[in-house]
Amino acid sequence: MSEKTPPPAGDGSAGGAAPASPPPPAPPVPPLPPLPPLPAAPVSTPPAGTHGFPGAPPAHPAHVPAAPYRYPVSPAYGAAVTARPATASGALGVVALVLAIVAFLIPALVAGIAGYPIGAGVGEQLNVASAEGWDDLSVLSPVRGWILAAEIAFWAGTVLGIWAIAQGIVAIVRGRGRGQGIAALVVAVVAPMVFGVVLYAAALAGVAAGAAGF
Repeated sequence: MSEKTPPPAGDGSAGGAAPASPPPPAPPVPPLPPLPPLPAAPVSTPPAGTHGFPGAPPAHPAHVPAAPYRYPVSPAYGAAVTARPATASGALGVVALVLAIVAFLIPALVAGIAGYPIGAGVGEQLNVASAEGWDDLSVLSPVRGWILAAEIAFWAGTVLGIWAIAQGIVAIVRGRGRGQGIAALVVAVVAPMVFGVVLYAAALAGVAAGAAGF
């Protein structure tokens, strides 16, 4: 028996199967649109007066900005405790007032003592002198000692008064006996006026007594 050789594949001879056609290409698929971002989950805050579930960590906001960096600052030192200032002494004003009183009393007392004999001596000289001789200062010769005493008292009181005024001003400015300093100013300013009034009144009384021959 002889073997039969099969016909070659793809041969278009009769009795063979026709080849299959290729499938049509698939249509292009459009790209999918991007998905929107998911919203952040809301943070629930427990109502006032409640503490939430025990053991649950505290809720924090989703996006908390980090605190900016700051340079370290050295701690400030507290102000030093100072002792309470002591009350200023009023000795400065007291001394000024004492000086003013001395400048007021001593010259006025000397003026009253010396003024009367000065006036009496001048009155006696006016009785014996003529009217033309009243302008001659020689009528003061018998009482020159009393006049010198009155002058010394006046200048001594002036020096003490100036000292009292200066020290009184310092006491007022520094607050060391302000009331006494003000009183010292007043007394020291009035003292020369009182000296002049007392001397004039005493001398006038002495002139009247000397002219009358007492």
